[in-house]
Amino acid sequence: MTKRIGILTSGGDCAGLNAVIRGVVGRAADGLGWEVIGIREGTLGLLSKPPDVVTLDLPMFTGQVMRQGGTILGTTNRGDPFAFPMPDGSEKDRSEEIIAAYRTLGLDALIGIGGDGSMAILRRLATQGDISLVGIPKTIDNDIGSTEFSVGYATAVDVATQALDMLQPTAASHSRVMILEVMGRDAGHIALAAGLAGGADVILIPEISYKIANIAAKIERLKEQGRNFALAIVAEAVKREDGESAWVQLGHGQTRYGGIGAYLAAAITQATKAETRVTVLGHVQRGAPPSAQDRLIAQAFGVAAVELIRAGKFDRMVAWQNRDIVDVPITEAIAHYQAVEPEGVHVRTARWMGVCFGDT
Repeated sequence: MTKRIGILTSGGDCAGLNAVIRGVVGRAADGLGWEVIGIREGTLGLLSKPPDVVTLDLPMFTGQVMRQGGTILGTTNRGDPFAFPMPDGSEKDRSEEIIAAYRTLGLDALIGIGGDGSMAILRRLATQGDISLVGIPKTIDNDIGSTEFSVGYATAVDVATQALDMLQPTAASHSRVMILEVMGRDAGHIALAAGLAGGADVILIPEISYKIANIAAKIERLKEQGRNFALAIVAEAVKREDGESAWVQLGHGQTRYGGIGAYLAAAITQATKAETRVTVLGHVQRGAPPSAQDRLIAQAFGVAAVELIRAGKFDRMVAWQNRDIVDVPITEAIAHYQAVEPEGVHVRTARWMGVCFGDT
């Protein structure tokens, strides 16, 4: 019997999403003869009347699409369907509308590409509406449990590493301390990996507390060794020394982390008298063309998700473990938040290389 499956991207965008979609379409449509329906703007596409969808086929992915950042289907990180914001300021449970739209489309299964928040919402919808769901992990933060890599993480690390590469010459030219503030939500994976790959002298992550005095001491030691510059990278969720987080107010009543780089620059200048500059990388980490690693993992995840549907295995998420694709219960993946392990291999390596984490 011909299958008709849906696919959507949910939450923040990242590099590699189009490669995931290519993997799904290549295996399902071209390989198995199934019909693949792309749902636009995440769950918002199922709230449209009629549902906002497009039929996907492999010729759509033979050009530049796989090489592009973002998602051709669009996405959203707003509008929880169980507490959907209405124009009058109230909230409404619109979950049954989404389930009804899924039924209207005649879908046999749904592939949801998202982070832990999106995955939790999709699973709740699937449980309520008896939807056959398979999840694919994507987040630049790499903080979803049960998988070593999520789609988008490798590219974000590459972009941050390149930024450090470009900041080093100007730091040396002007005898400056350069601070790079990167994304990562509550985890320090991007800052740690890029800091180690990019030769940072100071790496600050939320999993390890710091003191400005220790950072200043590191900079002074570099001066004594004849160095006229220093590179520091900081994850956006790192708190100020007093324990308070740095926040930026956005529209729609949202806030996000931001400003820790500027705080550190002022504190380091005061402690060392060094000339300090800050670069906030921000969404540049999301929109870059996907790296080779992200393209490989993304397509492998897409194909594996189709194979789970073919095997009738639902309420599962594909994951990368021990250099192979496995599948795990979605509940297991979203129950375990994967922060940086303070005694893990990357932290140990950086410490042995003389990198300062600010705690000593």
